[in-house]
Amino acid sequence: MQDNATEVTAAGIARLAGVGRAAVSNWRRRHADFPKPVGGTETSPSFALAEVEAWLRDQGKLAEVPLRERVWQQLAGHPEGPVTALVHAGCALLLIHDRPTDWLELSAGSDERLAALLPAALDQVITPRFGAPRERAVNTPTGSELLTSAPLLRGAAELAAELGARQTYEFLLGRHLDNNPRQYTLTPGDLAALMAELAGPARTALDPACGTGALLRAVAPRPDQELYGQDSAPELAALSALRLALQGKAAVRTAAGDTLRADAHPALQADVVLCHPPFNERNWGHDELAYDARWEYGFPARTESELAWVQHALAHLKDGGSAVVLMPPAAASRRSGRRIRADLLRRGALRAVIALPIGAAPPYNIPLHIWVLRRPEKAPAQPELLLVDTGAPAAGGTSLLERSRELGGGRGGLDWQAVRAAVLDAWRPFERTGSAREEPGFSRAVPVIELLDDDVDLAPARHLPPAAAGGGSEQLADVRERLGETLRLTADLTPPETQPAQPARWPLITVGELARGGALLLRTGGNGAPARVPVLTDHDVLAGAAPSGTLPEAEDEAVLVETGDVVVPVLGGGSIARVVSEDTAGAALGRNLTLLRPDPTALDPWFLAGFLRGTANNRQASSYASTATRLDVRRLQLPRLPLDEQRRYGERFRALAEFEDALRRAGRLGEQLVRGMYDGLTDGTVAPG
Repeated sequence: MQDNATEVTAAGIARLAGVGRAAVSNWRRRHADFPKPVGGTETSPSFALAEVEAWLRDQGKLAEVPLRERVWQQLAGHPEGPVTALVHAGCALLLIHDRPTDWLELSAGSDERLAALLPAALDQVITPRFGAPRERAVNTPTGSELLTSAPLLRGAAELAAELGARQTYEFLLGRHLDNNPRQYTLTPGDLAALMAELAGPARTALDPACGTGALLRAVAPRPDQELYGQDSAPELAALSALRLALQGKAAVRTAAGDTLRADAHPALQADVVLCHPPFNERNWGHDELAYDARWEYGFPARTESELAWVQHALAHLKDGGSAVVLMPPAAASRRSGRRIRADLLRRGALRAVIALPIGAAPPYNIPLHIWVLRRPEKAPAQPELLLVDTGAPAAGGTSLLERSRELGGGRGGLDWQAVRAAVLDAWRPFERTGSAREEPGFSRAVPVIELLDDDVDLAPARHLPPAAAGGGSEQLADVRERLGETLRLTADLTPPETQPAQPARWPLITVGELARGGALLLRTGGNGAPARVPVLTDHDVLAGAAPSGTLPEAEDEAVLVETGDVVVPVLGGGSIARVVSEDTAGAALGRNLTLLRPDPTALDPWFLAGFLRGTANNRQASSYASTATRLDVRRLQLPRLPLDEQRRYGERFRALAEFEDALRRAGRLGEQLVRGMYDGLTDGTVAPG
């Protein structure tokens, strides 16, 4: 039975039919029988999903709605909103997960029978997993509430038969989060996994700002495990509880409420506390909580909400328990927090401060810190603090972020595998012995006495010895050897001596004419992209680098580049065109870029890119009317040549591109060697001769 109350937007119709939004607009104008809006606004109307599906099928534009898309549209267009729909679907999926035969019996009849019998069955799985009604964030929906959701629940069950209950919920929740990026501050999964590994194993774990449950989800499962969470948003507390319950067998206790003002777990002493708190909150309870027992290390200033969260985490630890808290970098050096930082150091509660690369987590424009804390059983005799800076140059003279970009890894070029390995290699010896080997520019165990000055500044970069290129003469020798290899490769790739020839008089054709004739597809970069998809920017194209940009989430379909596409920047007046490689394929096309997708039976991509780079060609196709030179790609010209001849030119252009890449690599290594020599000579790690 299809739910007539489920509504779908124009963007949703486009996804159902596999077309762009412009096509949906055209259908509405050209077809008088297109379904009329049933909701939304004049500029963003919504339509009944059942009517849309029937119309698409009648028009031959849809053989069958994909199951995933149908269930998602039922959830997104739910009359009570997507969050309520997610809770109802999550409860049903939990029943399917824990008691699959019960669901089969209940779903055999009508929607009315299902809605009438389901609450009692749900209560039998919700209470054991989440506790008594007054303690839990997820309450059993009533029969009348479930009747509206019955088609969605049946669809979710059908999808669970294909994917599994947990994977179905992850798909629906992930789609909801991706569609509403500004409503939620998410902790990336790779960062959550690193924080959980730093904290260690736990039978009881707490996240006092649990959000969507990413941190608790990263805790390694154990028998008889208990996971506790709290969030000020009731819907997040409920969604997090269902997500955690579907992941394993742990008892889940999440609650809604203001954690600092109304702690839902006041007596809890956990093995591990993980927290990604809200940053820079002024209204965190400073006036009401002046005499709270949690401020064991000092009463936080109004501007130090993060230090309130740190002490809340420590207050909920067993002796010897670990807390890992994500912090803004300013919390390590603000003068208003120096007394609390000093007491954390003196008493051995703060064990490590780890600076992450820019782009590790929202807000993506600052290098966040991880604080690793432990509730001290006794004060250490000679405490030390481990300082790690993953964004600073280390071995090899380049940062982890720079090395990641060279390899083309992760969001914005961030290779989480490299970050994780480097951080844990520094932390694990320090965790065992209380000290660690110094790695210039990257990590150092600093005696606490050195940090207890007037500022108590814990920013890792201030206390790490600078790294020469690679940390000394041995690594400088390695850089020099790599530079030599690259220069030899550059020599091998140097174009052969040119042969004189008469100027060619080819018949020419413009890119615009080729596009109109179907020989290539022409697309421009958009203003939005799917969440977590790297974006190829004009800077990346100019620098020959991996995709490093981001774009806001948008309903419009992003342009994803494919192997063999030719990408051209349209601003700046440079003669640049780049052929997309397998490593870059799948990225979204950024602003100020035009994509040309040649038909391989008509055009060779390297031939196309090579002739587009001609200086005279670019000059005749550029506009100089404003302060910025703008290229009209449609006016660029190509010679009309047979495909075999195109490929002959294309091979030569490909060889030139390889030579250009080698020159860039040699330039980077040369700069690294020069910088390392200067640093080594000035800090005494390299002898003058």
